[in-house]
Amino acid sequence: MKRRMLAALGLLAALAANAAPFVWPNGAQAAITLGYDDALASQLDHVIPALNKRGLRGSFYIPINGPTLPARQDEWKAAAAAGHELGNHSLFHGCSAKGAGREWVLPHRDLDRQTPAQVQEHILAANTWLQSLDGKTRRTFTPPCLDLKAGGQDFVKALQPHFVAYRAAYPAMVSDTAAMDPYAMPVYFVEGWTGEQLIALVEKAAAQRAVVSLLFHGVGAEHLSVTREAHDQLLDHLAKNKARLWTDTMVNVMLNARAQAGR
Repeated sequence: MKRRMLAALGLLAALAANAAPFVWPNGAQAAITLGYDDALASQLDHVIPALNKRGLRGSFYIPINGPTLPARQDEWKAAAAAGHELGNHSLFHGCSAKGAGREWVLPHRDLDRQTPAQVQEHILAANTWLQSLDGKTRRTFTPPCLDLKAGGQDFVKALQPHFVAYRAAYPAMVSDTAAMDPYAMPVYFVEGWTGEQLIALVEKAAAQRAVVSLLFHGVGAEHLSVTREAHDQLLDHLAKNKARLWTDTMVNVMLNARAQAGR
C-alpha cells in the first residue's frame, strides 16, 4: 500500500512539474470548438450559413447513414471547402443498446453484439469516405453516444494513430497541458441550453484559459436541439469577441494544443 501511495504521489508530482497553461493564438483567452453531430438538415440549412456569415468554423460529425445523405453530399463538400471540419462519427452510428433511453438502437447496430474489429473497420471506412469528400487525412472522432466498447471490449485505443483527437469524455474544462488527454477530450452536451448559458460556458473557459468543446445536434429542429435564437446569440458573442475567444474546428484546436503539450 505504501509503495502504491508513493508511486501515485510521484505521478502527481510529475504531472505538476509538466503542467503549463495553454497559450492560444494571438493572445486569446480560450479555445472554443463547436461540434455538430449526426449530419442533420438544420446544420446545413441554418448552422453553416450562420457560421460562414460570422467568419467562424465548426466541426460536423457525419455518419454515412445521416438523414442528409446522399442527397445533400455536395453541400457537405462545400462546407469542407469553406473551412469546416468533417469529423468521423462512424459509418452507421452504432451504440450500445444497454440502459434507459437506448430503445432506438437497432439490433444490428448494437455495439454489444459486435466485435472491436468490426467497429474499427467501420470507423476506418468512414475515414476513407470522408477523405473522398474533403481530401483531408487529419480529422477528429466522436464515438456515437460516447460508447467506447464493442462486445465488452475497448475498440478506440487501437484507432488513435488514425485521429488527431477524440471527443470522448463527459463535461469538463481542460486548462493545462499536463491534464490534456487528446483521446479523452471532454465535451458539453448543450441540449436545451439558452444563449445566456452557452455564453456563460465559453466565458468560464476564458477565465481558465481552457479549451472547451460544445456538442450540438439539432438547431431549431430535430432531436437534442437548441433554439436558433440561443445558437445565434452564442455565435454573435463569439464573433464580437474573436480576439479573446479563439473559435475553430476541433482538429485545428487540437493540433495546436497537442503541439503545446508535446504530444
